[in-house]
Amino acid sequence: MKQPNNYIINTKNLSIGYASKKQTKTIAAQLNIELEVGKMVCLLGQNGIGKSTLLRTLTKVQPALEGEIFIDKTKLETFTNIALAKTLSVVLTERLPDSSLTVFELVALGRQPFTNWIGYLTNEDMEIILDAFEKTNTKHLMNAKYYELSDGQLQRVLIARALAQNTPIIVLDEPTAHLDLHHTINTFSLLKKLASEFNKTIIISTHEINLALQLADELWLMSPSKFIRGTTSALIENNELSALFKSKHLTFNKKLKQFTINQ
Repeated sequence: MKQPNNYIINTKNLSIGYASKKQTKTIAAQLNIELEVGKMVCLLGQNGIGKSTLLRTLTKVQPALEGEIFIDKTKLETFTNIALAKTLSVVLTERLPDSSLTVFELVALGRQPFTNWIGYLTNEDMEIILDAFEKTNTKHLMNAKYYELSDGQLQRVLIARALAQNTPIIVLDEPTAHLDLHHTINTFSLLKKLASEFNKTIIISTHEINLALQLADELWLMSPSKFIRGTTSALIENNELSALFKSKHLTFNKKLKQFTINQ
């Protein structure tokens, strides 16, 4: 079923959470999201608010409780695994299964949806893989076993795998959680470049709030009572950011456009 709109992602009355035989736990309800192509979105909210649940639902990792999700005007539930893997790539926080893969082999798995049945890498595939290594500054790690990497190195390698997948949509859950400041800034700059110069649609769950405020085209704010989306300037003007974190230690400074620590 096609949905007539101009958005690469949109939802209708979406409810997210967890269902079992005994009970249903709703994390957020009645979410109506519209996201245009080539935008970089940062999803902000306190720990445990449901950011990961939303990303997992939008990427078909877990089912929605209610409502509909459309990717490029097509219902998410109708995508085959291969078709979805050619449309969106995901960097989630799950631990990788034990294996002896090298870093090169791990990143090359990003090409799997596009290779033939024997998994043969063409020259074009190799160029895309090597470009992903270059963009994430991980080429020197290619021959290492992935389990030998530090948390920060592995995070960058997983981003490289998502880039190798070369999809129009990239979804990342806390991609800079284990990175130092230098690599955090580089990662945000890279993702912003992918959106602005290469028309990728990027969705990032992050706690790097001040970087998000500077670089995001749009913010998604999750709180216990509501979900709000809009440009940074509009959300600042409407005082929505001030209510994002309930803490006597933090204040949102509208003039500086960032959170500051109360002395």
